[in-house]
Amino acid sequence: MGDPHLVGIVGLGVISRAYLDTLANHPAVRVAALADLDASRAAEAAALIPGAEALSVERLLAHPDVRTVLNLTIPAAHADISLATIDAGKNVYVEKPLAVTFPEGRTIIERAASAGVRVGCAPDTVLGTGTQTARAAIDGGLIGRPMSASAVMVTAGHERWHPNPDFYYAPGGGPLLDMGPYYISALIHLLGPVRAVLGAASRLRAERVIGSGPRTGQRIPVEVDTHVTGVLEHANGALSTITTSFDGVTTAAAPIEVRGETGTLAVPDPNHFDGEVRLFALGGTEWRVLEPQAGYAESSRGIGLIDFVRADAQRPPRAGGDLALHVLETMTTLLQSAAEGRRIELTTGVRRPTPVPLTPAEEWKAYDAHGH
Repeated sequence: MGDPHLVGIVGLGVISRAYLDTLANHPAVRVAALADLDASRAAEAAALIPGAEALSVERLLAHPDVRTVLNLTIPAAHADISLATIDAGKNVYVEKPLAVTFPEGRTIIERAASAGVRVGCAPDTVLGTGTQTARAAIDGGLIGRPMSASAVMVTAGHERWHPNPDFYYAPGGGPLLDMGPYYISALIHLLGPVRAVLGAASRLRAERVIGSGPRTGQRIPVEVDTHVTGVLEHANGALSTITTSFDGVTTAAAPIEVRGETGTLAVPDPNHFDGEVRLFALGGTEWRVLEPQAGYAESSRGIGLIDFVRADAQRPPRAGGDLALHVLETMTTLLQSAAEGRRIELTTGVRRPTPVPLTPAEEWKAYDAHGH
């Protein structure tokens, strides 16, 4: 068993618990240090992890043994913490989105390249059996040439359950930057990179009311569009339509549907790792559920960081910075297109990440630091 890869975590909000459940006992990594603006949260988390220290952000970044920093701060802080991590000579893995503006994201990638460190970024849900089985079906020709896809996310808004939802409705928030990374990352895994976008957007209300926690009943301003829709032109000629909304109640639409010349795939929610992949073949009479064919089985948040740690010169990280930058440009350009009312071509491209072979939980949980 190789020595574990030492990780420091900055930001211990709601999502951190899911990451810690995956990372705390995995042999490939060891959580060595934790930091949060609320020092008590860092101390509470460190007390649950043998050998972990609760530190300030500055001390964590200076920790001589920490090789990768997991950046779980709010989106508005992603760029500052990531750049500080890179300047400290460490790799960084960021919760989605990579940054709240494309120039910030591009600076992160360029500075990391100059410093000789690596960047990874969520979401890693698309590495699970749901999206990966759908990808294997497309790559295996089960629907023929893919021509179009739709991606739909409709919810009444996160203020119903999140005790501090302000950032969802501040610049850098909104349904596209919040949830779009799941859907667009999945579409890129399924259909490849995006070359141009055309968007439209609106907002339903000027205020939202917090529905849970100590701030229940407090009103917060809405500063961003809360319903965003658009068309993504993929480099292979396929067209995807995407809708992300905090203004509806729900939808009966498949989270993602991919249509080809000889069949249609219904793809499960890319915010989850698994779920049924269904195929309706040309000439058939009903939907057929496909058995899992690919992906990390029974995985959870943090598997992307494990994959990132195990990557090497022969196999780049599947949840890598280049993909995250392309997703970020797709989203911010879609918002720009909505504001300006015109089709806009993207400046970045990316290769589809390497597919994930079907990997049972007992296998990915047993990987050592060298991937054996």
